[in-house]
Amino acid sequence: MQAKDVMTTAVISVSPDTPVRDIAGILLTHRISAVPVVDGENRPVGIVSEGDLMRRGEIETENRRSWWLEALHSAEDKAAEYVKSHGMIAGDVMIRDVVTVAEDTPVDEIAALLEKRHVKRVPVLRDGKLVGIVSRANLLQGLARKGPAERAPVSVDDRTIRESLMRTLSTEAGLRAGRINVLVEDGAVQLWGLVESRIQKKAAQLAAENTPGVKSVENNLGQVPAWVSAN
Repeated sequence: MQAKDVMTTAVISVSPDTPVRDIAGILLTHRISAVPVVDGENRPVGIVSEGDLMRRGEIETENRRSWWLEALHSAEDKAAEYVKSHGMIAGDVMIRDVVTVAEDTPVDEIAALLEKRHVKRVPVLRDGKLVGIVSRANLLQGLARKGPAERAPVSVDDRTIRESLMRTLSTEAGLRAGRINVLVEDGAVQLWGLVESRIQKKAAQLAAENTPGVKSVENNLGQVPAWVSAN
């Protein structure tokens, strides 16, 4: 799945000269937590979120630091912070370093980007212009639509299934391949051997269930006592 498969296309945006008061109203009215700021050609130049409006002079929530913390901040930092808390238009308070993606960006890359940059949404661009937005909620909606039950049956021979599962167990699930044996017959998988915890047993189960061609899984893995695992 790609950004274009899950993105919201009816994007509410504002211009750099939109008043902060109006932005607050837009967020409340449409029950959204942020709006992209675009120029006259619909190109993103920033984004304003709820967090950008939390420290405001009007509601007396500006940052108030002790004298020694104030001393650590440069005059430039103080000026920028003042503009942020007292600015009257989007251009004053918006975050200018906007994280964006293209329509064909895979959703796994978007999820990683949201996690890495600690953001909740990313604008989607086509030729540099805003065409949509992908939020965490959009990714959840995509997950709800695209579950394992919808996967088409895959015909894979037993040897390929075994090799693929063994590779997944050691490289992705982090299990000791030497302790686990995989038997496959007509797509039916049997797991034998030892793991170090219940979570490892569950990981092995899921790895088998998600391997293409697997029809059923019999999990016979035993758990090594803690004192043995530590050695």
